[in-house]
Amino acid sequence: MYQRIVIVGNLGDDPEMRFTPSGVPVTTFPVAVNRRWTDGNGEVREKTTWFRVTAWRKLAEVCNQYLSKGRPVLVEGEVEASAWLDGQGNARATLELTARNVRFLGGRGNGSGSGMPTEPAEDEDIPF
Repeated sequence: MYQRIVIVGNLGDDPEMRFTPSGVPVTTFPVAVNRRWTDGNGEVREKTTWFRVTAWRKLAEVCNQYLSKGRPVLVEGEVEASAWLDGQGNARATLELTARNVRFLGGRGNGSGSGMPTEPAEDEDIPF
């Protein structure tokens, strides 16, 4: 079996990089995917779906270096959903996406203000 998901959205926060006990880099960051539509009454509706993205190894290092809150990004990978009850008995769920490819969108420095000359080219695909 095989699954693949592609999302396009904006980072909800700056990436956080950590290392496993064996020294493997792992970076996590939230991505908000917005959808707009017009309902039957002519009202514009909007829904935001959040994904917690995890990148590993070299991809983790690149994402941590160049991504920042608000930056548009395309992420391709595998998704896993989990659900639970919080302390108050409310149903909660999360969508976790393990990134295989990340494409930086919107040009250099968009959302980050960095515009560093060593940043990957606009819309550059960064493989896992």
